[in-house]
Amino acid sequence: MGGNSAGRAYIGSFTSAGGHGVTAAAVDRDTGALTVLGTTDAVPDPSFLAVGRAPATGDPVLYAVSETARGAVGAFALDGDGVPRPIGRIRPVDGSGPTHLAVAGDHLVTANYGSGSVTALPVEADGSPGPTARVLVHEGRGPDADRQEGPHAHQVLPDPSGAWVLGVDLGTDSVHVCVLDPGTGSLRPHARTALRPGSGPRHLAFHPSGRHLYVLNELVPTVTVCRWDAVTGELDPVGETPVVPEGAEAGDGGRVYPSEVVVARDGRFLWTANRGHDSISVLTLDETAEKPVLAASVGCGGHWPRDLALDPTGQWLYAANERSGDVSWFAVDAETGVPAHAGSIEVPAASCVVFA
Repeated sequence: MGGNSAGRAYIGSFTSAGGHGVTAAAVDRDTGALTVLGTTDAVPDPSFLAVGRAPATGDPVLYAVSETARGAVGAFALDGDGVPRPIGRIRPVDGSGPTHLAVAGDHLVTANYGSGSVTALPVEADGSPGPTARVLVHEGRGPDADRQEGPHAHQVLPDPSGAWVLGVDLGTDSVHVCVLDPGTGSLRPHARTALRPGSGPRHLAFHPSGRHLYVLNELVPTVTVCRWDAVTGELDPVGETPVVPEGAEAGDGGRVYPSEVVVARDGRFLWTANRGHDSISVLTLDETAEKPVLAASVGCGGHWPRDLALDPTGQWLYAANERSGDVSWFAVDAETGVPAHAGSIEVPAASCVVFA
């Protein structure tokens, strides 16, 4: 492979569905191409990954949440050119079916879909997770009897200021704002913002300014625009925009289930991955950041895009296509934001992509 291959990507996949666990790949910054370096199945069903640093050394660490009935989180050292090396113990999160995790200061936080809860775990000196510090359980339900019979935390994310932790709950149509005590790991509820009933919020992404965020809904194919006040920790929904063309249906005539939202580093574009419709949508953002406009929709390069990730240069988008078992990459047009398919690699049961 030619070009600059200094970058690294890490891909999660469901081991229970034939995936390899965590796949390490070299990234060619000139072409976007991925080349597989190796795999590890040390953590079962690593549906989401995050990158942090070991407090003692500052070395990069890869974290993997295990989306299993018991729920757990594991860590890997990234100190070689190939497969990540497991470090420490795989720790239970005291919640079921965790779907997402993030690094918040010196703690890991996980969103546990099955139990509708958020867990905080300390990060040890070597970067490995410590025992659970606190579990915060959400309450409530929504109008969709099949998907919203109770709370289902789907994502947890610190805000850009680092003062707050936001938890997105699909089951209760709400976003929770919490304060994480940096010493004890205690999660203190601060505010809860209700979104449209039945929308099923799944993931969110912040605008580069830090003053707005975009909540992608799974049960209806829309994105909700919110103003964000990092001083008060308050969310204010101001609008909702479709992320697929009017009348769009899944290939089998079923529903469209958006999965991930990404915002351009310059704040001009917003992209969503749409399962069922098997597409990546491009929405343009104006200077207010409050009026996204659906500008284009292109094929995701496979089937059932569970995750969408922008590489560190902002030039390449990567779609983890779970059911077709591949990761596709796309060149992003700098003027229009429209991605053009440039290649794919086979990754069975792919779930997410992160970069380090």
